[in-house]
Amino acid sequence: MKINDELINKLNSSISRDVKLSNYSWFNLGGPAEYLFKPKDKKQLIEFLTYNKKNKLDITILGAGSNTLIRDKGIKGVVIKLGSGFTDIRLLDKDILEVGAAALDRKISDFAKDKGIGNLEFLSCIPGSIGGAVIMNSGCYGNDISKILVSIRVINTKNCTEKEIKSEEIEFFYRGSNLPEGSIITSVKLRGKKENPQVIEKTQKKLIEKKKLAQPSKIKTCGSTFKNIGEEKQVWQIIKNAGCDKFTEGDASISEKHCNFFVNNGKAKSADIERLIKRVKDTVSKKMGVDLELEIKIIGE
Repeated sequence: MKINDELINKLNSSISRDVKLSNYSWFNLGGPAEYLFKPKDKKQLIEFLTYNKKNKLDITILGAGSNTLIRDKGIKGVVIKLGSGFTDIRLLDKDILEVGAAALDRKISDFAKDKGIGNLEFLSCIPGSIGGAVIMNSGCYGNDISKILVSIRVINTKNCTEKEIKSEEIEFFYRGSNLPEGSIITSVKLRGKKENPQVIEKTQKKLIEKKKLAQPSKIKTCGSTFKNIGEEKQVWQIIKNAGCDKFTEGDASISEKHCNFFVNNGKAKSADIERLIKRVKDTVSKKMGVDLELEIKIIGE
């Protein structure tokens, strides 16, 4: 089913046909979106979702693309990627921030530092946007989203209604949550604690340096491919012990610095990454008796 020209004209430049999605993935891979919709505000988002109640086009939500492998044939239907109207960051109270779902985690951490709000320093080490971080319960170095979240506002893609969901109503677990399908997070409230900006900056720099020492940078990757297994079993070590660290498929390989980071060396296809994932998963299961669980998302055809 196609979107009629009248709606496309009404939404102006916010919706486009046949858009290359490799530009929206940190792997720099993926086929085209049949339609890419980048709503500039909630009004425009609700307008499209109301139209889609009758037309029932498939909807895929795409965040910053920092943990998403998009398959080579792309995505049918409509890919929704929140636009600049969802990136605001503001101080709501002395220790509470309200941020748009498309705001980048690093920018939130920097804003909090400038306002003297601590306990959000770990966000400076998390790639991507805060909406995706909530869904994934992203975290590092002893902290995660569940520990700082106050509430979220979501729009339901089916009935187009918006509501606030408090943190205690959400079940969080390691790198995941039970947020229902069809929920588009539009904004997030986070609570930190008052702290001297210089102390915050010192902590921030320490965490960033720690990340630089442990993880590769300036490569085409979506970060951790598989979830860690508890606090004691680091997946990178399991992958290395299983002898998978030198595996390659096409132009896809595994980072020498961190075995849980899979890399597009420039000419890989999404299918190469996916084959590499399967090969590592099968080998680890056979040799180590461990069933690895994906942390990245794989979407598309």
